[in-house]
This record gives sequence, structure tokens and C-alpha cells, in this order.
Amino acid sequence: MKLASRMNNLGTETAFETLAKAKALEAEGKNIVHLEIGEPDFDTPENIRNAAKLGLDQGYTHYGPSPGLPHVRAKIAEHQSDTHGFDVSPDHVVITPGAKPIMFFSIMALIESGDEVIYPNPGFPIYESMINFMGGKAVPLQLREENDFNADIQDFKNLVNKNTKMIILNSPNNPCGSVIPKEELGEISDIIKNSNAIVLTDEVYKNFYFEGEHCSISEFEGMRDRTIILDGFSKSFAMTGWRLGYGVFPEKLVEPISRLITNSVSCTSSFSQIAAIEAIDGPQDSVFKMMDEFKARREIIVEGLNSINGITCRNPKGAFYTFPNIKETGYSSREIADKLLHEYGVALLSGTAFGEYGEGYLRLSFANSRENLKEAIKRMKSFLN
Repeated sequence: MKLASRMNNLGTETAFETLAKAKALEAEGKNIVHLEIGEPDFDTPENIRNAAKLGLDQGYTHYGPSPGLPHVRAKIAEHQSDTHGFDVSPDHVVITPGAKPIMFFSIMALIESGDEVIYPNPGFPIYESMINFMGGKAVPLQLREENDFNADIQDFKNLVNKNTKMIILNSPNNPCGSVIPKEELGEISDIIKNSNAIVLTDEVYKNFYFEGEHCSISEFEGMRDRTIILDGFSKSFAMTGWRLGYGVFPEKLVEPISRLITNSVSCTSSFSQIAAIEAIDGPQDSVFKMMDEFKARREIIVEGLNSINGITCRNPKGAFYTFPNIKETGYSSREIADKLLHEYGVALLSGTAFGEYGEGYLRLSFANSRENLKEAIKRMKSFLN
């Protein structure tokens, strides 16, 4: 069987590959500390689980409209209005099974062969994968450590041209844990308004701030009608396995995106959407508790990494990742990640899993217990100290 040539342009997400390798090692009896997966190590709150069960009992077990159940779209629109300070119409909300389809469908709907898409690098690998798969030209925007893993504004300005069709932003950022300051978002928006580009802003980590408050580029004058907001429930409410995300789109994109849903997944699970209402309206204690725990873990992992020979680590300002510099160890990112997994039982990711500018770095998820984080640091020290 011969695969279509387009499959050669489709990348992957290394976190899942590393997880599979780690699980295989565990099956052989090896103890592994898992720092590779970007998934909260908390259970979905009980009130949200109960809402889904009630939804099942109430008959939400059938097909729904492709863009989502109307009253759930209305609830998400209300939430987004409260978050951003401007009115979001329910008609602009599209619900999908996870947030990834929002980036996939947006790129599929808008990018022609040769169109340029600027994306953060190091960045979530599916951005580049989808751009290449659709025949676009992936244009990496380097996130620089000396800028707290944000881009240089002049670098960004130099990349934007008449062929730029889309610009992808991600704040807080995966893998770096960086946050784009409000003043820099303003500068970015001024540059974009003088172009023909649409913005895809990935805001799935909007509730994960260790410093400051969330700000979206959609909130700046003239940006609302040229911005796609990507968001979801996986991270904030520990609902990764539920596959429940959504996008807020300019009006003209809602119908084509909905048509792509109809042609692919048909719709998003109805009882999962019912749970989304409870996630928004219900108690937020679990979110605050999770953030308090992540703050404590951040201190442990950053302090520990900075105590290892050849490693320096900045404090992430958001999300639940650290992106330490390992250039002084004498190893490449891939070498050190492989050695730590197979010889020391620490599963983490090479910085190059997030693009070419990730060389010289590692990504560690601190979505694991304090005890396991300390054990991981101990094992890394036994290798490098």
C-alpha cells in the first residue's frame, strides 16, 4: 500500500512517542518519572463528572449540530465575553472534540499552497505540522531566552510581508512557559493591522498565570474581526481525555469551519458539552487549588534544575512547563533526553521536539507530584553532577 505523498509533510507530537517508549520501559520493570506529557495530574472535578452523568440520563447521547449545542455555545460566548471584556456572539463560537481541530480546520480553511504562516519556535509542534500538511510555508518566529522566551519585535516585523496569510500566537506558551506582555501584544497588533494576515491565538493556558493576568490580542482595537481564539477545557479543568475545545471565529469563518466538522467528526459529544456548562458555571476551587500546587512545584523544579551542573533555568510565568538551557552540559538536546530516559528513568522532551530553535534546551512538565519532581532532579544530578 502506497501512502499519499502529502503524508510526508505530516509531523507528530513527540510527547506521545516518548510516553510510549517510557511505558515500554516500565513494562520491562524500569521505574520512570514522567515529565514528558503536558497533562494535569488531577482528576476532573466531581461536579463536572456529575454534570456529564446527568447529561447521559437526560438523553444527551445523540448527534448534535456540527458547531455545537446552541445553549452551550451561548454559555461559552458568555464566558469569553467576561474574559475579554467585549461581547462575543454565540453564533461565533464553534465547539470541537479538543482544541487541536480548531488549529487544523483554521489552517485547512485559510491556507493555500505557498501561503506563509508565522508561528512561534520553539512552539507546539502541531502548528508547523499542519502548515506543512496544507502546503503552506511555515515561517518560524524565534522565541529568545534573553527576552524571557518571547520574540524580538523587530524579528517579527521583518517576517511579515504580503504573502503572510496567518500568524499564530501562544501565550502562555508551550513549551517555554513564557507570557507575551500586554505592551508587546499591542506592538504586534499594530504590525498585523498593516498586513493582510489573520491571527490564530492559542489560549488554552489562559488560566495558568504565575505572574500577571491574561491578555488576548483580540482585545486590541481592530483585532477582533481578524482573530481566531483557540481555547478549551482540557488544561484548566483536567479534562484532557474528554476532548472538548472550541474556537471563537470571525463571522465569515463559522460556516466553513462548521462544514469541515460535518465532513470529519460530525459533531462533538453532546454529554461532554453539558459538562462544559458546569465547568464554566460551577465552583472554580479546583482551578485555584491546581494553580497553588503548580506554583509550589515550579519552585521545586526551577531551584532543582539550577542546582545541576551545566543547566540554567528561568522561572516560567505561565503554563506548567520549564524550558532549561543545557548548552553547557556538552550534550545535544536529543542526546541528553535519550540518556535520561534509558539510563536514568526520567522521561522528558528534547527542545528540538518543538522546532529548530529548541536545540540546547529541554522541556519538563511539572504536572507531577512534588516527590516525583525531587526524584527526577536527583536522577539528573547523578548523571550530570
